[in-house]
Amino acid sequence: MTRKSVTAQYPDVQPELPPRTRGVIGLFEENCTVCMLCARECPDWCIYIDSHKETVPAATPGGRERSRNVLDRFAIDFSLCMYCGICIEVCPFDALFWSPEFEYAETDIRDLTHERDKLREWMWTVPAPPALDPGAEEPKELAGARKAAEKLAAAQAEPGAPDPGDPQAPGGPDTADTPDASGTSGTSSTSGTSGTSGTSGTSGTSGTPRQEGPA
Repeated sequence: MTRKSVTAQYPDVQPELPPRTRGVIGLFEENCTVCMLCARECPDWCIYIDSHKETVPAATPGGRERSRNVLDRFAIDFSLCMYCGICIEVCPFDALFWSPEFEYAETDIRDLTHERDKLREWMWTVPAPPALDPGAEEPKELAGARKAAEKLAAAQAEPGAPDPGDPQAPGGPDTADTPDASGTSGTSSTSGTSGTSGTSGTSGTSGTPRQEGPA
């Protein structure tokens, strides 16, 4: 009562509808498996579905053939529909969605039965789903993929990051420390038994180490 009344200029100006407006039902045909749940749960029995089975050949030699349902007809009689949304809720494969489209009046009630071609056209008027709550937990699949991508990007962006496959990198495979055929290290030369050492006081060719007494 405290606001000035404004006349809606429809149809010249389209009204601003709420995001969850129940206008018509759009069909995403690729997701439909002809499970018939929507038709069975509809309280008005206004959904008509026809299908047939076809055989799919085996994917590998010796495998078994399988059969699948192929959708022939999907129609909704909007002269009977009560817009309860049960069909959308029970669909296990997200094939039905609410569309805010509301301009589908007909002069003949029989024309309110719309086939799958019209339902598919309405599918492209379905608004995008609302964003998740800012405090909601991130899905595990997205969190795992994001962490893996961040870890890979950080490893590639780090300057001078060693390559694990580089022999010259620290921690990489190095042949200098590989024992030779005699079982001694190729880099170790501190032997206490030098064959030419004369520190033992005996012949330089004896190679016997000097025995030291206890300290």
